[in-house]
Amino acid sequence: MDNLLETKGIVKSFKIGEDKDKVLDSIDFNVKKEEFVCLLGPSGSGKSTFLRIISNLETSDHGEILRQENLKFSFVFQNFALFPWLTVAGNIGFGLKMTGVDKKTIAKTVQEKINQVNLGGFEKQHPKELSGGMKQRVGLARALATTPDILLLDEPFSLLDVFTARKLRDDLLNIWQKGNLTIVMVSHLVEEAVLLADKIVVFSSKPAKVLKALEINLERPRKPRTEEFYNYVDQINKLIGVEKSTS
Repeated sequence: MDNLLETKGIVKSFKIGEDKDKVLDSIDFNVKKEEFVCLLGPSGSGKSTFLRIISNLETSDHGEILRQENLKFSFVFQNFALFPWLTVAGNIGFGLKMTGVDKKTIAKTVQEKINQVNLGGFEKQHPKELSGGMKQRVGLARALATTPDILLLDEPFSLLDVFTARKLRDDLLNIWQKGNLTIVMVSHLVEEAVLLADKIVVFSSKPAKVLKALEINLERPRKPRTEEFYNYVDQINKLIGVEKSTS
């Protein structure tokens, strides 16, 4: 298959008492190797649920998922999801330890990832001693340590201040461009998605449908203050605005 992963007609509902709350309604989606895809849509439109479904952490009610063989996923979460009793090094190496990797390889990989995300000198610190930005760097390093084919990020910068988020976006782009990595990221910021993504998939409000999958044909590094950049921003804002006015 040409796509690393593809979904056809994904439907998902959650049971609430005697009723069913439909979250996803026939989602078609694809991502190619080394592509950076952002999912945009209203809060509660099922973007995070969709990430869990494509990685096999959640099952769909209907639809088909086509994955290349032995596809590996890693998650970076909005709320960091670090183990408070483990050090920075312990958190980063946790996934490797759980899969039976030997101590020497874990130590080497952990140090490589610490250097990659600029956490040198903080190996022995615990999460409570770290800023939000540093916690998210640990989460990113932990996800990268298992050498995933697809990195899934669920609004990873939304709890960070503007300046920290900007620096982490730059670092994420740098890691993506240097590595053999595919990224699918949930965002709630149109400008952020246009800055980062090769393709933006816009979800409607719940039950979510795909309003549009938009290819972003801008040279990198991207310049946010250009007419070309804001043409994409305006196009997406108009699309979301039309959806809101008719929902």
